[in-house]
Amino acid sequence: MVSRWRSAGSALAAATLIASAAAEPAMAGQPVPWQLGFQEAASPIQEGIHAFHNLLLVIITLITIFVTVLLAVCIVRFNRRSNANPSRTTHNTMLEVAWTVLPVIILVIIAIPSFRLLYEQLEAPEPELTIKTTGHQWYWSYEYPDYEGVAFDSFMLRDDELEPGQPRLLATDTEVIVPVDTNVKVLVTASDVIHAWKIPAFGSMVDAVPGRINETWFRATREGVFYGQCSELCGRDHAYMPITVRVVSQDEFDVWIEEQVAAARGEGDEDTQLARLNDEAGEASER
Repeated sequence: MVSRWRSAGSALAAATLIASAAAEPAMAGQPVPWQLGFQEAASPIQEGIHAFHNLLLVIITLITIFVTVLLAVCIVRFNRRSNANPSRTTHNTMLEVAWTVLPVIILVIIAIPSFRLLYEQLEAPEPELTIKTTGHQWYWSYEYPDYEGVAFDSFMLRDDELEPGQPRLLATDTEVIVPVDTNVKVLVTASDVIHAWKIPAFGSMVDAVPGRINETWFRATREGVFYGQCSELCGRDHAYMPITVRVVSQDEFDVWIEEQVAAARGEGDEDTQLARLNDEAGEASER
């Protein structure tokens, strides 16, 4: 199990990022009280989900109104008092064609954007950054396979650990840092039971299954802090397994990842360097 931070230099970088978070709007990428609808989209996939949702809302509203009008007409015009002698008509060719063709047309209208959205979700573009996350009971651990040694665990902050602007039950001690406008592939697995990695603002959700690696992707279109949670019932503390993703500029990400790589190599922490030198000296004396 990797430690929460590789070195004191990593902790300093985290403190800097948390301090900048306090200055940002508190409601970026998270649910708000009395919210109706989705969170504001921060990726092309979530924008597509919004558009598809709005299309379906129009269609089901029109269908509901149409069926309500038909029911009202039947109640008013075809009750026993208004229609004492009901028609004996058993077939109407135009009506039967209409109630067969119209639903097919509606399903085609729904299917085209639905299949397009599913394709865009499943066919990830060439990744510019890869992150591997592993679900545990009850926290997430992360690795950056493109950068040797960069890995950390991410735990939910307790109430007494929260900084101003950090939401309760959603903020974590260590944030996932990604650059804006970058195709990020997320490899997802679990070490114990089934979890699910989900960030609503990105439209990303995939199950974390022990012994199997699933994947999802996102491309954040704006900077900020975005929160998610495990979305599978994974045990007693299921509700205390949040996800925090901070989207920064490419320059900020480059600085951060350089610090993490240096910390992983033991180049940024004096105690670590001293321990490494002592180990090397001990090995030399043994030889």
